[in-house]
Amino acid sequence: MPTRKSIRYADAGVNIDEAGRAVGFIKAAVKKTFTRGVLAGIGSFGAMYRLSGYRRPVLVSSADGVGTKLKLAFLTGRHDTVGQDLVNHCVNDIAVQGAEPLFFLDYFATGKLDWRVAAAVVSGLAKACEENGCALIGGETAEMPGFYAEGEYDLAGFIVGCAERSRLLTGDKIQPGDVLVGLPSTGLHTNGYSLARKLVFEVAKLTPKSYVPELDAAIGDELMKVHRSYLKPLRRMQKHGLLGGAAHITGGGITDNTPRMLPKGLAARIDWGSWPVPPVFEFLKRIGAVPDEDYRRTFNLGIGMIFAVPQKKIARAARLLERMGEPYHLIGEVIRQPRGKGRVIYA
Repeated sequence: MPTRKSIRYADAGVNIDEAGRAVGFIKAAVKKTFTRGVLAGIGSFGAMYRLSGYRRPVLVSSADGVGTKLKLAFLTGRHDTVGQDLVNHCVNDIAVQGAEPLFFLDYFATGKLDWRVAAAVVSGLAKACEENGCALIGGETAEMPGFYAEGEYDLAGFIVGCAERSRLLTGDKIQPGDVLVGLPSTGLHTNGYSLARKLVFEVAKLTPKSYVPELDAAIGDELMKVHRSYLKPLRRMQKHGLLGGAAHITGGGITDNTPRMLPKGLAARIDWGSWPVPPVFEFLKRIGAVPDEDYRRTFNLGIGMIFAVPQKKIARAARLLERMGEPYHLIGEVIRQPRGKGRVIYA
């Protein structure tokens, strides 16, 4: 019987040494995010975190991905910002419920691991975790040959935060007459990229390097702007008792996300034109003749976070945001839901 050639794991397309190089490069960045609650992090089978300082703690968690914005990362070769997008998105999702982020775990999967790409992605995760006071406590790097197209990967994450039960933001105190305060987005954030890519690259036939005069930027640079975190202004507003509720404007836009903070029977009247819609959204609408309904339900249109503030507290809220240097727009008010109407009414 002929001697068979030995088949190694590397022959199947998995390079364990490459994964080791990636881990070695990112260890320092990850360790900088560790808080006092971290008992065991990167390198252990399971991360451990000690919860302390809460009397009646409620854990708040969320999982999400970056979505097809990753396609822009592949096209531009920029991998250091998508991790920031992911962390900030998840932080916002739990912050609107009154939670402080405790720790974050990521999932990075690719067909052929390039340690430089993996290190850039995780460095972005670590940067955003550090900025939000959140420990990057663990994750998974999976190399799966034949599962992803060459040069592509997927990125997802899971966040855990905590809040005192008495300080949860449930929206149950929101009342008719409350003012809706919109905080500006930094662009598309992480939503609407399937439509945006179709409009930009298929309809308009542009490339990521194409300069768009009305944006005064290359379209790739505009679309890669980082999804911002609203944790600091939200935390300050809540600390001063100025918040009735908050809505993170993600997939579904203002139309679908604003009602998520409203009690039954209430609606949001949005004053269309009360804030400047950034040029990138108007550019996308124009090149695709996008109908208003799709336009408003696909993109955030320049508003990334909405606060519901009691009318009698709006002057204090405005002064606080101004002291923080936080731009804001008064974009509408809470009303009783008119019979036969939706929960967001554009005026």
